[in-house]
Amino acid sequence: MKRGKKMLMNTILLTGTALVMRSVGMAFQVYLSNKIGAAGIGLFQLIMSVSMLAATFSISGSRFATTRLVSEELGRSNNDGVKAAVRRCLIYAFCFGMAAAFLLYFGANLIGLTWIRDARTVLSLKLLALSLPAFSMSAVLSGYFTAVTRVIKSAAVQVIEQLVRIGVVVAALSLATNYTVETACAIIVAGGVAGEMASFLLLFVLYLHDRRRYVSHHQKTTDITKRLLNIALPLALSAYARTALSTLENLLVPRGFKKSGASNEKALADYGMIQGMVFPIITFPSAFFYSLAELIVPELTEAQVNGRTREIRDIVGRILYMCILFSFGVTAVMFWFSDVLGISVYKSDAVGHYIRLLALLMPVIFMDSVTDGMLRGLGQQMYSMFYNILDSFISVILVYYMLPKFAVIGYIIMIYFTDIFNFTLSIRRLRAVAKFRLPVKNILKAAVCAVGAVNIAVLLLRVVGLPLAAGGLTLTVHIILSLLIYLLLLAVFRCVGRSDIKWLRSMMDMKTGVS
Repeated sequence: MKRGKKMLMNTILLTGTALVMRSVGMAFQVYLSNKIGAAGIGLFQLIMSVSMLAATFSISGSRFATTRLVSEELGRSNNDGVKAAVRRCLIYAFCFGMAAAFLLYFGANLIGLTWIRDARTVLSLKLLALSLPAFSMSAVLSGYFTAVTRVIKSAAVQVIEQLVRIGVVVAALSLATNYTVETACAIIVAGGVAGEMASFLLLFVLYLHDRRRYVSHHQKTTDITKRLLNIALPLALSAYARTALSTLENLLVPRGFKKSGASNEKALADYGMIQGMVFPIITFPSAFFYSLAELIVPELTEAQVNGRTREIRDIVGRILYMCILFSFGVTAVMFWFSDVLGISVYKSDAVGHYIRLLALLMPVIFMDSVTDGMLRGLGQQMYSMFYNILDSFISVILVYYMLPKFAVIGYIIMIYFTDIFNFTLSIRRLRAVAKFRLPVKNILKAAVCAVGAVNIAVLLLRVVGLPLAAGGLTLTVHIILSLLIYLLLLAVFRCVGRSDIKWLRSMMDMKTGVS
């Protein structure tokens, strides 16, 4: 298959998988919120914050190192190097995964009672430890499938993992009677452990089958271990710092709410509503560009290794522009329909209120994820990690000082400031490396088109007797019509033209160097 077409199809595949998983995940989140309430969701989010730190230590840069090393060996047509890279990365990940599991299991009491300050989290933390070795090695295998652009296998495994996790949790909560929030959180975590175990076993079997295509030619593999450590360890150290700060920030948020006068349950409920209910909705449409950010890493790496600077500039500029157009459309939809979304999904006016407050940040969130992916592909991962660490450090300071005075509004302001700050640094670095240009005039026209499209859709549907109201049907019709009108306006005002279509075709016609 031609390389550009393969990347496009992989992007579509990953996007479809991500959309399905996010849809199922959001339905699952609604199910959990009905079972344990916003305060229970808040407590579970605190457990997940610690889990994120443990997971970061267990991976320690191995996923990106696998993708980078395998991409480099493929660029050199070194089949033996591909196998050696995966083997070394698996050993590396297993060692860190076991160390992380040991530390989390035996440190669960200290973490639960001292860090989170809630004894109900200890059991969940001990259960989480059991999944870390499998999680770390799954990351390596996913990195391999990304590098060889055969993501259908890892995508299928992700779906199975999600189904196993949800199936275990729903079955256990249905059978359990009079369970507490502590028990419910432990059940949710146990479902995640089962999903991770199943994911690793499936990925490993698929890898054993897939590696047969790389017939050994007894080629020399140069310094795989040294290159692995040079890539992974700096990333790991940076990731430790960033994730530790992020975990600290998440633990401080409910405390800040309590210092502002909220009760413990109210503080957990507000935190759970924003992190566990609002953010899944506003990040839901980003599935396409999160997938693209993952897949673009090996493409840009290979182009950089072969000195194709013009191709890099063109790819970076086009992807960023398309991301901007996409984000404007979904931002307009989220902002205008926020109240109805909150009621339709969670039966909550408060959720809709926070969706509207955070909707205008969506272009920055989407663009930042893509920018970080392209920086990694161009070997600029240390800059990206430094910006993320600085972002987290500033977030901790702002949370500590702002939340006791301004409560939830202070938290919203902090999120806006730090996300915009991080994105500004990242896009400046990408501009310096890739030398891309963006059509500013077309971007401004696209913003106007997005606002106009939503208003036109609302007026048209009101005229035909279908006003906006809470409920799946009317909301879906309004969203679809708004996006269709937006696409039409983009074409009419030439924000998308022949050159964009020509570029897409050229991507599909690029010759592949990898089967």
